[in-house]
Amino acid sequence: MTTVEDPGKRPRVLLSKSLTGIAGFDEITDGGLPAGRPSLVCGPPGTGKSLFAVQFLVNGATVYGEPGVFLTFEESRDELVSNVRSFGFDIEAMERDGLLLVDALTMEPRVVDTGDFDLEALIVRLAYAVDKIGARRIAIDNVEALFAGIGKPSLVRFELRRLFRWLRDHQVTAVITGERGQGTLTRHGIEEYLSDCVVILDDRLTHDVATRRLRVMKYRGSTHGRNEYPFLIGTEGFEVLPITSLGLSQDVSGDRVSTGVAGLDEMLGGQGVFRGSGVLVSGTSGTGKTTIAASFADAACRRGEKVLFFSFEESRSEIYRNMTSIGLDLAGWVEQGLLHFYCERPTTRGLEDHLATMQRLIRDVEPTLVVVDPVTSLARGATPFDVSAMLMRQVYYLKAAGITAVMTVLSGDSGTEQAILNISSLVDTSLEVVILTAFGERNRGLYVLKSRGMPASNQIREFLLSDSGVEVVPVMVGPEGVLTGSARIAAVSAERATAEELSKESGELARALERRRESVDAHVATLRADFAAEEILTRRLIEASEQRVDAAQQDRLAQGRRRTARPEPGQP
Repeated sequence: MTTVEDPGKRPRVLLSKSLTGIAGFDEITDGGLPAGRPSLVCGPPGTGKSLFAVQFLVNGATVYGEPGVFLTFEESRDELVSNVRSFGFDIEAMERDGLLLVDALTMEPRVVDTGDFDLEALIVRLAYAVDKIGARRIAIDNVEALFAGIGKPSLVRFELRRLFRWLRDHQVTAVITGERGQGTLTRHGIEEYLSDCVVILDDRLTHDVATRRLRVMKYRGSTHGRNEYPFLIGTEGFEVLPITSLGLSQDVSGDRVSTGVAGLDEMLGGQGVFRGSGVLVSGTSGTGKTTIAASFADAACRRGEKVLFFSFEESRSEIYRNMTSIGLDLAGWVEQGLLHFYCERPTTRGLEDHLATMQRLIRDVEPTLVVVDPVTSLARGATPFDVSAMLMRQVYYLKAAGITAVMTVLSGDSGTEQAILNISSLVDTSLEVVILTAFGERNRGLYVLKSRGMPASNQIREFLLSDSGVEVVPVMVGPEGVLTGSARIAAVSAERATAEELSKESGELARALERRRESVDAHVATLRADFAAEEILTRRLIEASEQRVDAAQQDRLAQGRRRTARPEPGQP
């Protein structure tokens, strides 16, 4: 027990727990199973009850240093060792190391209904096994087999209470598996009342697709997740994938990565999308969703990054062929080890199996970009709630790992519209590809529905697919709106012709102006020459006039001197 004190509140004593090491389950139960107490795991055949018990013991022995005893009444020891070896559990090695003890008891038909039946011998045998290896964990699989030949409910109840009391008294953490009964969780209907924790396993078939579910129905002295959670049995054993186990504390990056389409990068502020963000490309069939996703992958490979491409509608060779038509050599990136494909029909397994497979491959490949094309294919045979829950876990998982996710969505499927709507708020960038119909043509259009944290274009751009790749063309607006296809080409040609006419007219005006300038310059030069000649002549006349004025003044002075009677001094 652990005491927690909150200021202003009475102290709380937390229940001691034993971690199971089962992915997701410890998060649901906030720490695992109750330590030193019995827990019941019940469900129909094939739901993984025995595997849960084995994995609980194996993880306790190898990870948490708690040896365990496995008591089984349905399998021989050799069968058990062989069955769990495929999950990587080496029971024989753990037995040699004193970490695990397997005691397989076959209940023979000679067990009959007698008043002298009790579990004394079994309890003595169990106590010996616990003392032999110092066990802290016990698994009993399954308890129903003990009372297969007993028809007295009172005797069964008494012996079950006795067994559970012994487990509590010895403070061993126990997992007891049980079969479902008619209208009760177990066949005898008492184990669920004696257990401190009750885990219900189920296996459902919806539209021919099987999905396993887990629910913690009861947990004395502790809070726990009370919803149903999908789980699966994968290559590493029992695995629960609750959405609650994924937090919102992941780091984010401010780096931007190219989409592989120059025009689309321009629409996203000129730098592309944020690294580690989620990108949703939605549209109807034939709009180019896969092509845009492949452009993302090609751009990442050009940067030397690893890409994992999940395809649920086309084979790898089909994608190679189709992308070659637009100049993308994806096969070359595969040969270089940068691009990895995983192609599978969505109906081959359930949603949770697909999710676990994808996450396992992501851990193995360690990509920086993941493409899922299309996510709507996974919705076949599943409810919208299951689809949205699976996609939410995938988006959260990729964001927490800092992996850029590109998901394509087929629009128009009413069965999955709500599921896609539920995850649209989780992605950072949402692109919509549409078919623009005008003037008897159908052309592709692209616009940014949303893009968090960056400026984005609000225009619908036409994009073209050619042998040189994807080209997003500039917007051409006419009287009836955005022009596409031949209407856009005609408008561009008309603009070009108008520009050429204006350019020609401008050239002619410029040449006329030049000729006029030259004429004016010539006339000015002539006027300047005439003015210079006239100026010379005028200056000569001015000089002659000034000379005549000087000569007249001299004549007047001379005449005055001659008329004077007395000559001035010095004159004759």
